[in-house]
Amino acid sequence: MSGENSRKPCILIVEDEEQLARFVELELLHEGYSVTKCGNGRDALEEAERTQYDLILLDIMLPGLNGLEVLRRLGKERPTPVILLTARDSVMDKVAGLDAGAVDYVTKPFAIEELLARIRVALKLHPMETKADGAGSPAGARGAGPESPGQEGVLRWGPLTLDEPRRRVLMDGHEISLTNREFMMLKTLLENQDIVMTRETLLEKVCGYDYVGETNVIDVYIRYLRSKIDDVFDVKMIHTVRGVGYVIKAWEE
Repeated sequence: MSGENSRKPCILIVEDEEQLARFVELELLHEGYSVTKCGNGRDALEEAERTQYDLILLDIMLPGLNGLEVLRRLGKERPTPVILLTARDSVMDKVAGLDAGAVDYVTKPFAIEELLARIRVALKLHPMETKADGAGSPAGARGAGPESPGQEGVLRWGPLTLDEPRRRVLMDGHEISLTNREFMMLKTLLENQDIVMTRETLLEKVCGYDYVGETNVIDVYIRYLRSKIDDVFDVKMIHTVRGVGYVIKAWEE
């Protein structure tokens, strides 16, 4: 690692199980990382405000302040990539963590080799010097796709407009509030109207090509989009292609 970079990547471990935290710390030190540990959420926030870390490993169930709240507060102050360590393995819990700003999650108990691999991927995809490029860059960096004539970065589907530069989605003039990943999911489907997108392809474009996780996370995001668009505005926008994936069909008057 030292041959690639003169500075050791700095990792903050936020974990209240001391034995687990020590085990992970020793493994990371052996891999050549610089490591700091915290045992509760409030101390983690203070430490992250004092020091710029390259990556944070964050347990969800913490004393004082839970991991998701720490994650939300960190997102307002520092663009540090966060990998969640969680004993909760439901899709909804994982989606909640990703929506709060985590770049990945690892379910306990985990193999240390898997954690190390995910750390390497996160550091590669989210280097601190380029973090200011903005959320969702793995998907957005793959190509512009079709755009509406005369308005760069604007996609349309009948009464719906997605304005990428302004990060806005409007339906008949009414603004729709979307999370970053919901926005990227909708953008990807709009760029590929009449093309069936598999769950694997959507996962790659929305979460990044090195993302390791179940494809049923995509089903959750589709359900969120439908609840905010299809259900609210009484339209049939996102279609399911059974056994394959999803598609937005071109608007027909």
